[in-house]
Amino acid sequence: MAKQTIKINALDNVAVALTDLMQGEEHEGVKLINDVVKGHKFALCDIAEGEQIIKYGNPIARAAADIPAGAHVHTHNAVTNLSENLEYAYNKVPTRLAEVEPRKVKVYRRANGEVGIRNELWIIPTVGCVNGQAKLILETFKNRFGTKGFDGVYAYTHPYGCSQLGDDHERTKLILQKMVRHPNAGGVLVLGLGCENNQMSAFRDTLGAVEHSRVKFLVCQETEDEIEAGVQLLKQISDVMQLDTREEADISCLKIGLKCGGSDGLSGITANPLVGRFSDYIVAAGGTSVLTEVPEMFGAEQLLMNRAKDEETFDKVVKLINDFKDYFRRNGQAVYENPSPGNKAGGITTLEDKSLGCTQKSGSGPVEDVVFDDCYVTQKGLNLLNGPGNDMCAVTNLAAAGCHLVLFTTGRGTPFGGFVPTIKIATNTELANKKSNWIDFNAGAVLDTDFDVQLEKLIDLVVAVAGGKLAKNEINHTKEIAIFKTGVTL
Repeated sequence: MAKQTIKINALDNVAVALTDLMQGEEHEGVKLINDVVKGHKFALCDIAEGEQIIKYGNPIARAAADIPAGAHVHTHNAVTNLSENLEYAYNKVPTRLAEVEPRKVKVYRRANGEVGIRNELWIIPTVGCVNGQAKLILETFKNRFGTKGFDGVYAYTHPYGCSQLGDDHERTKLILQKMVRHPNAGGVLVLGLGCENNQMSAFRDTLGAVEHSRVKFLVCQETEDEIEAGVQLLKQISDVMQLDTREEADISCLKIGLKCGGSDGLSGITANPLVGRFSDYIVAAGGTSVLTEVPEMFGAEQLLMNRAKDEETFDKVVKLINDFKDYFRRNGQAVYENPSPGNKAGGITTLEDKSLGCTQKSGSGPVEDVVFDDCYVTQKGLNLLNGPGNDMCAVTNLAAAGCHLVLFTTGRGTPFGGFVPTIKIATNTELANKKSNWIDFNAGAVLDTDFDVQLEKLIDLVVAVAGGKLAKNEINHTKEIAIFKTGVTL
């Protein structure tokens, strides 16, 4: 019989249902006094009002009323322990990763020393006003010339680039500039209107060094037929890209983003711990992993701080957390207004419950660096990246910071994908089977085999996708961007 429940840590006073459980059944040595839906928790002993509820070996809530053994534990009888202001101290914990066997991947080497896992031709509008023109240029080019000899042509449309002030304007420009320089792009056409505040001249002046045979610029108001002009520029770029070929490299060249969305009660039991093991693997192999979605570190942030490699990195993690809390307060929002309705339906009770599951994607290695908005990931090892939990913004941020692909765990399912391959990892077998058109990997299988077996399969998948195998989001043409906005629109 398949395993029906799990006590995650020896210290826990709750267990999690791995299938729907019925009142009166006996599990983990207690008789259930309620039905317990898959992914939800039940008490392993009597928990008095005010007593801590322990999961993952850490408090995730306190009892809002007396909870008898065998009772369903959720939002009706448990509340967060978190408060607005916390004091942090650096209590460094030893972190040591096991030696691993590095793998080889097939990548494109760029002139600046970076590597890409795709050789795609991109159209990047500087302003939303030319989104339609970008799409027309793309379709005209594809109909006339096709995409043989490279990995596809895409237009990354968005509604921004004009009527933005301050940080929003700068962030839009910076994200788009980072996209222009991303090594998964073999070439880019930057498309402007002409009167927007994201002016092409300023965009070019602050872009940095690029290969002019691969990056072209077009201002629509300055040409009579912008569609034909754009098509011709794409043709010039694609002729150069035709010469690009993959070559073998060590897997340590990869930067892997870590993200979860639509989490459920199994996220912290199957998919996130599996991705954490992959993070440890890629770091031990000399590569890079990047964890973001700062609000979903709240409640588990001290565990990440204790893994900082030194005091300076600890201070950066504290700044990362406190700056994002200040952003909530400036906008009059509760810092701990989380989890979402879908998370709660899946069995996640409090933000601590969600965060302790979410941060398992980071594995057990040391935090080597913290990356803020204006920076790229440059440090090998585990990095933390500033940004919100919103799926589209977070994946855009990860890719803009330099990640080649993103491992995206989900218990509820989502078709979304970013401008880099976005590998969807289901927390449960039911989702993997139901939405096989969305899901690339079934982490629910760890319940029937073990983590080591599934880790090897996940490594195989990452190597294959890095080498050209299409992720489901690429097959479905769900490749989108979203730029984090915090300020005023004129």
